Amino acid sequence: MRVLVTGGAGFIGSHVVEALVGRGDDVVVLDALLPDVHPRGLPAMPDGVRLVHGDVRDRSAVAAVLSTVDAVCHQAAMVGLGVDVQDLPAYAGCNDLGTAVLLAAMATAGIRRLVLASSMVVYGEGRYRCAEHGLVSPGPRRPAELAEGLFEPPCPACGRPLRPGLTPEEAVPDPRNGYAVTKLAQEQLATCWARSTDGVVAALRYHNVYGPRMPRDTPYAGVASLFRSALARGEAPRVYEDGGQRRDFIHVRDVAAANLAALDWTGLAAPSTSRPFNVGAGTPRTVGELAAGLAAAAGGPAPVVTGQYRLGDVRHVTADSARARAELGWAAAVPFDAGLAEFARAPLRGPAAYPNRSPQRR
Repeated sequence: MRVLVTGGAGFIGSHVVEALVGRGDDVVVLDALLPDVHPRGLPAMPDGVRLVHGDVRDRSAVAAVLSTVDAVCHQAAMVGLGVDVQDLPAYAGCNDLGTAVLLAAMATAGIRRLVLASSMVVYGEGRYRCAEHGLVSPGPRRPAELAEGLFEPPCPACGRPLRPGLTPEEAVPDPRNGYAVTKLAQEQLATCWARSTDGVVAALRYHNVYGPRMPRDTPYAGVASLFRSALARGEAPRVYEDGGQRRDFIHVRDVAAANLAALDWTGLAAPSTSRPFNVGAGTPRTVGELAAGLAAAAGGPAPVVTGQYRLGDVRHVTADSARARAELGWAAAVPFDAGLAEFARAPLRGPAAYPNRSPQRR
């Protein structure tokens, strides 16, 4: 198979490229190679990979690379929650305009298979159950309560404590920050494209991805990278809230394997299909556990729990990945402890300062 990987020089994209090459696929990479993300210049690519320096928002660049491929893995995106509302134009421009340009060009080129890098952030809060009211959706987090250290969302009907659980794909989306809104919009744009072109989309809702080549020292990075960057500087990881936030940490090689499984699924599915898949390890861990495990594996200082918070964060969201197991034949294979031990010693990309809030490639 000949596959285009957008953002293929970045964190997740580079692992997808390696996995594709490893199984014998022909790969073309389209990446903007922004200097804030790639400060050392052109990244190394596996033998036989064609690297094209171009932006997904550039119609001519996208059209040129699509003329040689059979399918697309769309990884290029600006990631993270953002710093403030001034980031919204960059997020919408890179994620949504870039996806729209790509989809339009795919329609013209007659390419009908797409694997889209989506995110668990489209859910907002995860799935919660109240002992009296069953499944419920907590309302927005309140600054006054967070400031008092009241981090657990109460039942919106009775105010009682809730029990968090695994979130399936049919959960109603509730994006709670600008990045999350753009990721949901990407899925909707892809669904529109599939219906109009008889295309097939597998939207992979990545949970908290970690592993080698994460970006270093950037406010846009995920929590695993922030902790790892602090340890590389000899500093203690700083944990927000009380560290009890539940997440599903998934190793980047498992994410790459999910992309390959989704490419194979798109070849078998009926046309005009757009289907989301959770990509998570299936074992909830707390942010505090992640920080403590990384610090221990790196031989660094113990984490500091700060009690600070960000309104764009959610308390608990973890994956029900049963659909991916059943339909894609995929399951996470890297154990959490082994993955952390590797990540604690693996080099990071960077430093990346993002002085102009430029889009970050995955």
